[in-house]
Amino acid sequence: MLSEDVVRAYRVPTEAIETVAREEQAEVERREHEYGQGAPLTNLRSRIVILVDDGPATGSTMRAAVQAVRQHQPARVIVAVPVGAPDTGDVFADVTDETVCARTPEPFRAVGLWYRDFSETTDDDVRSLLRQHADRLPTGGRQS
Repeated sequence: MLSEDVVRAYRVPTEAIETVAREEQAEVERREHEYGQGAPLTNLRSRIVILVDDGPATGSTMRAAVQAVRQHQPARVIVAVPVGAPDTGDVFADVTDETVCARTPEPFRAVGLWYRDFSETTDDDVRSLLRQHADRLPTGGRQS
């Protein structure tokens, strides 16, 4: 999600935006291939979808995730975050059915300050979690 105000304020050239967009699209495609490994996507139609983030900074990534999920016609979309700014619920009110934020400390300076370990999740971590999930499915790893 592109913030036109930021683009104007910092005079970001269109070429720079297009370059970053191409790079990000390539990364999304890499992750889909890497994590999906040929498995079909879960059918989200008429399901309750809970999107979890360790704590939204600007909220733009979560907004994009909600919009992507909405294309699959879920029954409800819930955003859940363990920690966020006091206005976290309001930030997503226009795109979610519900927002759950466990802690809203004041002052809220940065997400990472509220964790003992705020390290990145690796591709290996994601693959391992996806395998664990697939192993628990009664359909032998297939989701409908």
